[in-house]
Amino acid sequence: MKKLVVILLAVVSFNSCQETQKIGFVDNSELINEYQEKKDVEARLQAKIDNFKRRTDSLRQAFQLEINDAEIKARKMSQANIQKLSQELQQKEQALSQRIQFEQQQISQESQSQNDSLIKKVKDFVKDYGQKNGYNFILGSNEAGSVMYGQETSDLTKTILDAINAEYKEAN
Repeated sequence: MKKLVVILLAVVSFNSCQETQKIGFVDNSELINEYQEKKDVEARLQAKIDNFKRRTDSLRQAFQLEINDAEIKARKMSQANIQKLSQELQQKEQALSQRIQFEQQQISQESQSQNDSLIKKVKDFVKDYGQKNGYNFILGSNEAGSVMYGQETSDLTKTILDAINAEYKEAN
């Protein structure tokens, strides 16, 4: 009887060790880059960048006109007044440069913040997808080679991409 119990325990242990694990993988780059929300965010940021460039070009042109006007006026001014005008123009140029740099930093910070938010959304979505569909692991592949090989049937990139884009479309 003891031998039967030992054999039964051995069989149960062996079977529990043989439990198959459900594993899939996604192409991180494709998943992020083809996510519709990312495309929409990029389009909005590009519009801001284009608007910023137009404003910057306009401000620089206006400043250049002011410099040209100052050069004409300087011909009729005393040396002291020329020096004063030159200082005023330098201050305006410095203020313009600071304003441009500040706006560039704001756009850059907004871009970084939105990219971080998108990556978190995708990670959370993949985690939820894995839990709902019984996956033990969903690995991410990238150029560095975290997944060197995977069977096509284990590639969840298209499936998850379709699901996350459908969820985004429903929300908007």
